[in-house]
Amino acid sequence: CMAQIHHERGDYNQAISLYKKSLSVGRAALGKFHPEVASTLNKMGNLYYEQGDFEKAIEMYQQGLEVERLVLHSLHPNITVTLTNIGQIYKHRGEYHSALRLYQEALTLQRMSLGESHPALAVTLSSMALIHYQNRRYQNALDLYQLALRIRRDAHGDTNLDVASTLNSIGLVLFKFGKHSIAMQSFSESLRIRKELLGKNHRDVAVILYNIATIHLGRGEEDEAMNCYKETLRLEQEALGDDHPDVVMTYQHIAQVYQQRGELRESLGHFQRSLRIQLSNSLSSDRSTAQTMNCIANVYLQMGNAELAMKHMCKAVRLYRANGDDEHELK
Repeated sequence: CMAQIHHERGDYNQAISLYKKSLSVGRAALGKFHPEVASTLNKMGNLYYEQGDFEKAIEMYQQGLEVERLVLHSLHPNITVTLTNIGQIYKHRGEYHSALRLYQEALTLQRMSLGESHPALAVTLSSMALIHYQNRRYQNALDLYQLALRIRRDAHGDTNLDVASTLNSIGLVLFKFGKHSIAMQSFSESLRIRKELLGKNHRDVAVILYNIATIHLGRGEEDEAMNCYKETLRLEQEALGDDHPDVVMTYQHIAQVYQQRGELRESLGHFQRSLRIQLSNSLSSDRSTAQTMNCIANVYLQMGNAELAMKHMCKAVRLYRANGDDEHELK
């Protein structure tokens, strides 16, 4: 329909106007409870979601779900899709209990309609696992990620990007448990798969290298950590450019390794590069910029330059106060 064409083109105002007309005509011709009415409501929900208007999106999805439950078979896949769409919005809003409830209902429907080993279950399991991870319920997250991994390996084999993604997630959970050796195995297998399928210079390879570097750093293996962070930085710069905000954390970790080694000028240079990117990027928060200034102040203090240390510390404190944060969090 024309509404969908405008939607796909990104002409949201025209699309929503046409969707509303379609909804009105559909209800008049088919009644309020008809699959086509549900479809239009869900398309409107998708549009509002893409615009970031979660209130209107969830209203449309919930109306669509009400219709679907009345006119479709109880195990129809459209019901599962709508449940997960609503769950995604609850997750965005931080309403994790509600999100998990909806994901669990979707998972139950998938198991009943698709069986225990369908790859679609792995997607829902991973969404649930991520919520547990974000809420520091690491054992719950690990259990769900391992179920997702088994399903994906059975469906796709060992060399598959979804398998690699799940291995990376498992590695992050194991790292939180302090199980660095097992986490390293998980990250290394994920790295092997991504290099084989994407090439060694892909941006997603950099993500795994960053995680591996962090394990090395946690073990006190500074040389190995530095090598991985530098390779991560090279890949990020090739993929994103030298001034992209995503390279900030890598610059900072390299700076921290140099600082631990006592190579203070190298450390200072990398912290300053990180700060320049933050100051030039509107997406960087005052809080993160203040933390970088504080790191620079600490390096100057180690170098014996109290004047510059105090200057940067004062700037950091001012940013913290302006942002409404507690300046005593700065170390």
